[in-house]
Amino acid sequence: MRNVLIIGAGRSASSLINYLLEKSQSEQLHLTIGDLSLELAQRKTRNHPNATAIQLDIQNTAQRQSEVAKADIVISMLPAHMHIEVAKDCIHFKKHMVTASYISEAMQALDEEAKAHHLVFMNEIGLDPGIDHMSAMQVIDAIRDQGGEMLLFESFCGGLVAPESDTNLWNYKFTWAPRNVVLAGQGGAAKFIQEGKYKYIPYHRLFRRTEFLHVEGYGKFEAYANRDSLKYRSVYGLDDVLTLYRGTIRRVGYSRAWNMFVQLGMTDDTYVMENSEHMSYRDYVNSFLPYHPTDSVEIKMRLQLGIEQDDVMWEKLIELDLFNGDKKIGLKNATPAQILEHILTQKWTLDPHDKDMIVMYHKFGYRLHGKEEQIDSKMVCIGDDQTYTAMAKTVGLPVAMATLHILNGKITTPGVQLPIRKEVYEPILAELEAYGVVFKETKLPYIGYNPDKITGTS
Repeated sequence: MRNVLIIGAGRSASSLINYLLEKSQSEQLHLTIGDLSLELAQRKTRNHPNATAIQLDIQNTAQRQSEVAKADIVISMLPAHMHIEVAKDCIHFKKHMVTASYISEAMQALDEEAKAHHLVFMNEIGLDPGIDHMSAMQVIDAIRDQGGEMLLFESFCGGLVAPESDTNLWNYKFTWAPRNVVLAGQGGAAKFIQEGKYKYIPYHRLFRRTEFLHVEGYGKFEAYANRDSLKYRSVYGLDDVLTLYRGTIRRVGYSRAWNMFVQLGMTDDTYVMENSEHMSYRDYVNSFLPYHPTDSVEIKMRLQLGIEQDDVMWEKLIELDLFNGDKKIGLKNATPAQILEHILTQKWTLDPHDKDMIVMYHKFGYRLHGKEEQIDSKMVCIGDDQTYTAMAKTVGLPVAMATLHILNGKITTPGVQLPIRKEVYEPILAELEAYGVVFKETKLPYIGYNPDKITGTS
C-alpha cells in the first residue's frame, strides 16, 4: 500500500478524502488523516479500512517529521502560512507535496532543492487558485497552437449560495473562510491593465467599481477587482496582452452594500476595540458614528451612509440585527473586522441542507489570421449539502487528482510549481467533468473594453 499523508481535515478536505478513499482499493492507497482534532479526522475516515485518523499537532516537530517520513506523498490542507515547515520536511525526507495554496516566497525558495531531489511540489491546485489556472491555460494554449495572439484575458470566480438556498437580502452565505471575506481587497490597491493602460483601485473605492456578468440559467452577477491581476502575467505568457483583469463574483447589489461596512471602518483589522466582550451589537455600530445628544443610532447611521429608510441597503442592515441592544459581542480584545465576522457568521452560515454554488467566468480576446475574436468560458458547480459543498469539491478534487497522477508517474516535472502545463491540466480537467465541473465555451466577435459593462466610476 502507498501511504498518503493528509494534514488538515477541515471543510475543504471532505471531497478530497472521499475521492482518495474511493480509489484506495484499486490504487493501493492508505490514507493517514492528521488533524489537531482527532474527532474531526476520525469523522472524515468514515471507518474506511484504508484510512487511519491521527491527532497531529503541526507544531510538534518530532511527530510531524515522523509522519512525513512514513508517507509516499504529503497533502497539506493547512492554512497557507503553515505549509512551509511541512515542505521543508518533504525536502529532507524526499517526499512529493501537494497544496491548494498560493506559492509563497518561502515555498518558492525551495524550488532548486525540490528539483535536485526530483520532487514535485504542486501548489495552487484547488479552485482559485487552481481550476482557474488550468481552464485558462487550456484555452490560451489552444489559441496559441493555432497561431493566435492574445489581446485580452479576464477571469472571474466566486463562491456563492445556490439559488434554491438563497434566503437573505444579501444573496450571500459563507462557503469559505469568513475572515477572508471580511478582509477581501485589503493590503493595497487593486491593479490591472485595461486597453494597454495600468489601472488602480484603492480599497475605499473597490466595491463601487464593479463589472456586470451574465450566466445563462443563473442570471446577472457583478465582480469587483482582485488585488493583483498582474501576478500571473508572465506565468501565463501574457506580458504583451492589452487587457488583464481578475475579479471576484457576487450577486448584483452585494458590493454596494458591503461598501457601507468599508466606509464606516467595520472591516478594519488593525486595532482592538475597548470593552468588546461586553459590547452589544448596537454599541458596536454606534462606535463608528458621531455623537449626538438626541438622534438614535439608526438615524445617525442613515445620515452617515446617505441612505433612506425605504432603501434596500437599509433593509440589508436591519436583516443582520445590527441594532440589537441586548445581543452581546462576547469577544475579548476584538478588532472591528473580527466583530463584523462574528455578527455575519450568525446570519450567513449554511444550514445543513443548504447548497452552495461556484461560478467561474473567463473571457479570452485574441487575433487569429487577421481577425479579432473572443471566447467566453463559463462554469457553474452546485454543492450537495453543507458538508459536501461545491467549494469542497472544486478545491479538493483537483488536489486529490494531482496527488494520484504524481504517485502514478503521470506528472513528473520536478520543482515548486502551479498547474499550467498540459501534462497537469489536460487529464485533471477531463476527469473533473465527470464530477460536474464543466466549462461551456462560446465564440463571439471580439468586444474588448466595453464601458457599458462597468458600474460606478470607470
